Amino acid sequence: MKLLFCHGWGFDRHFWDALAPLLPEWEQLRDDRGYFGDALAPAVEGPCLAVTHSFGTMRLLADPPPGLAGLVAINGFERFTATPDCPGVATRVVELMLRQFGRDPRTVVEDFRRRVGCDAAFARIDPAPLRDDLLSLRDAHPRLPEVPVLVVQGARDPLLPQAMRQGCFAGIAARHLSHEGGGHLLPLEDPAFCAQAVRDMAGSLA
Repeated sequence: MKLLFCHGWGFDRHFWDALAPLLPEWEQLRDDRGYFGDALAPAVEGPCLAVTHSFGTMRLLADPPPGLAGLVAINGFERFTATPDCPGVATRVVELMLRQFGRDPRTVVEDFRRRVGCDAAFARIDPAPLRDDLLSLRDAHPRLPEVPVLVVQGARDPLLPQAMRQGCFAGIAARHLSHEGGGHLLPLEDPAFCAQAVRDMAGSLA
């Protein structure tokens, strides 16, 4: 078993720098969409447990590796925008980001990161994958997985509405875990809590 880490929108593979070292017992792979540098899409051979954050969950579900054995979706969701039968973020929020992105992509990324609690600086950006993934956040709805899922949410998440946090992955037997003081960046806010969640999930798959 190995761990595959998939980051969310507006971040990169270094997002996992606090959590990954707490899980040394497993081989680890990290992907990178290339928002701030070179993209990275590691080949995943054999069984793996995916550890995803936010939009990284949708990315993983859209193209799951053949050996996917389980998923720990931290601040994750299978669909971002709301529909009449699915709670989520209002579509107009993403539409506004897309319009502003066309004029000033860097400011949109800075505003988003600040909103979810990250003031860390970043260097150059590549607007193309960021815009493509904003469109996916607005439109995509990948299939639910056929593997065990643990959903880890922050009860004080400033981005995801409560109904969305509680209703995601409805229709499958996903387990839900809430961090009562946590926000939208749980792997940064409380990496030990997330590491224990990953360890528990891996143990349940053994």
